[in-house]
Amino acid sequence: MNLHTHAISLFAAASTVTAAIAEPVRLITLDPGHFHAALVQKSMLEGVDPVVHVYTAAGPDLDRHLALINGFNTRAEQPAHWETKVHASPDFLAEMLRDRTGNVVVISGNNAKKAKYILECVKAGLNVLSDKPMAITPADFALLQEAYKVAGEKKLLLLDIMTERHEITSILQREFSRFPEVFGELDKGTPESPAVTKESVHHFSKLVNGTPLQRPPWFFDPAQQGEAIVDVTTHLVDLVQWECFPEQPLATSDVKVLAAKKWTTTITLDEFSKTTGIRTWPDYLKSYVGADGILKIPANGEFTYALRGVHAKVSVKWNFEAPAGAGDTHDSLMRGSKASLHIRQGAEQSYKPLLYIEPATKPDDAWRAALAAAVSQLSAKWPGIEVKESGGKWEVQVPDSYKVGHEAHFVQVTKDYLGYMQGKPVPAWEVPNTLVKYHTLMEAWRLSR
Repeated sequence: MNLHTHAISLFAAASTVTAAIAEPVRLITLDPGHFHAALVQKSMLEGVDPVVHVYTAAGPDLDRHLALINGFNTRAEQPAHWETKVHASPDFLAEMLRDRTGNVVVISGNNAKKAKYILECVKAGLNVLSDKPMAITPADFALLQEAYKVAGEKKLLLLDIMTERHEITSILQREFSRFPEVFGELDKGTPESPAVTKESVHHFSKLVNGTPLQRPPWFFDPAQQGEAIVDVTTHLVDLVQWECFPEQPLATSDVKVLAAKKWTTTITLDEFSKTTGIRTWPDYLKSYVGADGILKIPANGEFTYALRGVHAKVSVKWNFEAPAGAGDTHDSLMRGSKASLHIRQGAEQSYKPLLYIEPATKPDDAWRAALAAAVSQLSAKWPGIEVKESGGKWEVQVPDSYKVGHEAHFVQVTKDYLGYMQGKPVPAWEVPNTLVKYHTLMEAWRLSR
């Protein structure tokens, strides 16, 4: 049985979890080391018990997590009211599996441990909502494949948190590509000129919930956080699949990784201290520190691949800090035979993502009419969207109410997950495409070496 067929069979078993559960969802947070674990709880969630049990070791990772939850509970506008029960011990995983204080485990932390955690949870009969990446090495991917097999057998729900599917410009890029009179057919591109490109720029120093983010020191270790080529690229590969082949199950035979590389970002000790609060290099980072005392970590990565013959390139770059007024940015291009759909987020866009429709040739009246019809149809679902012509391209104008921001997307993903727990069918492509996504990342990981 190939992976594609195997994944479909896993989905068929796992999807039966959609029978509504009689008890409320009770969250367990396992070893929260990344701030994404807290963002799942940025708002209160209907049908979720406000008591959340946290299992981890005592230390700064736990302290940072609790501080973020407290910030949500004490904010001036619409404060949350989570009640956190902390179980801090050296053997926290065994304690969690024994106690079974909840039925959904949220995992977002040290990525080197994540695949093992996921497998242990589903073996114990617990549903899992995991931050990306769920695997950072081929060995991890083998554990993840086993976890999906077990989840299918036990009829459990195992998903990763794909926040970018809720970002409005990505949604509309996908939707406009489904109007052949406007977009045409998706180009195949070439390895040198891919038809689809996605570039994401991230920053080690940033604000979360309005306050400076304190990162754990292990976040800078590629052996624990994972290299960029298997970390942030999880989102980018997911978007390529989701946009180019919507609602279609994919197979590993659809993927051919053609080229991959990684390169370093330099971090001074002062910069490291600013975002971690630590004044010395941990032992596990010293091999990346040069004679000049500067940390050089392989934080950047990119690869080119073909998916069902469509050439795509994904790139992730990490800088220490964004320019004034900027933050993490995203550039995304889909090239069709009649028009390109291009999300830009640079200085010209005030570092806010904007979607442009760029005709391949001078547009005629028929194309303009098709664009107007597409906007009319899409505005039925997203009221208020418009297009404005400027300089030979059309800017898609989106009401501010849809621009909820990256942090709010975590709650949106969690609400989707809760819907599946309460009876909504899981899309038939979700599980097979998740496995294809991580297969793609592992092939790039190998080729980057």
